[in-house]
Amino acid sequence: MADVVKMKVKKGDTVQVITGKDLGRRGTVLEARPTERRVIVEHLNIAKRHSRPRPVRGTRGAQFTPGGVLDLEQPIRVDNIAVVCPTCDKPTRVGYRFLDDKTKVRRCRNSGCGADIDT
Repeated sequence: MADVVKMKVKKGDTVQVITGKDLGRRGTVLEARPTERRVIVEHLNIAKRHSRPRPVRGTRGAQFTPGGVLDLEQPIRVDNIAVVCPTCDKPTRVGYRFLDDKTKVRRCRNSGCGADIDT
């Protein structure tokens, strides 16, 4: 099996797309998939999926989930996005620093900022 893969993007981060069809758009990370090196971002990389109506389990066919065309967020490769610094509000590469109590904190690597991303 593959080893655990570390990513500098976490669930809840605000990210900006740096390449692809959604170039320049921002969103919040809904799900991180480190083994696939992909993330799902809210309202980005939308794909249409067609579904037919299906009965809800446990109702003996009395209730149906509606069918139709659904808009679903698809995974984006992690190297196609950049974390947005909450202080300078710019996309940035992520660096690390250690606090006095030996905890590791992500920080902004933009020149002149250097603020902590994890608060």
